[in-house]
Amino acid sequence: MRLLEERKAAASSKSSDSLWAVDRSCISWLDQQAIQSVVYVSFGSITLLTREHLIEVWYGLVNSERRFLWVVRPEPVVGHGEEDIPVKLMEGTKERGYLVEWAPQEEVLAHAAVGGFLTHSGWSSALESLVAGVPMSCWAYFADQQVNSRFVGEVWKLGLDIKDVCDRNVVEKMVNELMVEKKEEFLESARKMARLAKGSVGVGGSSFCDLDRLIEDIRLMSLKKS
Repeated sequence: MRLLEERKAAASSKSSDSLWAVDRSCISWLDQQAIQSVVYVSFGSITLLTREHLIEVWYGLVNSERRFLWVVRPEPVVGHGEEDIPVKLMEGTKERGYLVEWAPQEEVLAHAAVGGFLTHSGWSSALESLVAGVPMSCWAYFADQQVNSRFVGEVWKLGLDIKDVCDRNVVEKMVNELMVEKKEEFLESARKMARLAKGSVGVGGSSFCDLDRLIEDIRLMSLKKS
């Protein structure tokens, strides 16, 4: 419960720097869900999904029978129209899911209803999830994301690395492992990492001291030039 209280306090202090219009209706939807019952799904701001990928992920989410909040930007799906979506997916989403074009991510991750994060494992998203103490299931897309996802699964042990597989059965299995089968194991690791992350930016923490030294170095260089 302490972690949930910390999440709530953190969420109240956030401001949005999003490039897209934030749909805050998802917060009202989350308010109606049980604690740690929702998997939050977002693949970031630049990932492009094919229609095949979209459908496979969607089937995996619906078939998992878990509640989900999914950020689906209006432009990232190649070759997709609403008329192409199978009825099962539309009905399953009405029952257990909520789709938005963009969400206030830090506030979502800090919400008590969120129990897991299906992510592309970009560094910003990974850090936000770490600070919020939310376990991750990672489907890496490119660049540093593959390394980040390996750290989530193999080093920090607070989630799963889906690797580059996009299959409805794999997504379903990973969501259920994240939200049910290995939930407590991942939550414990996530709590520990959240404490470390917050401690590092507090007074005397490693990040706090590194930033302090950087500022001092810049100040000294400025004095030498004057």
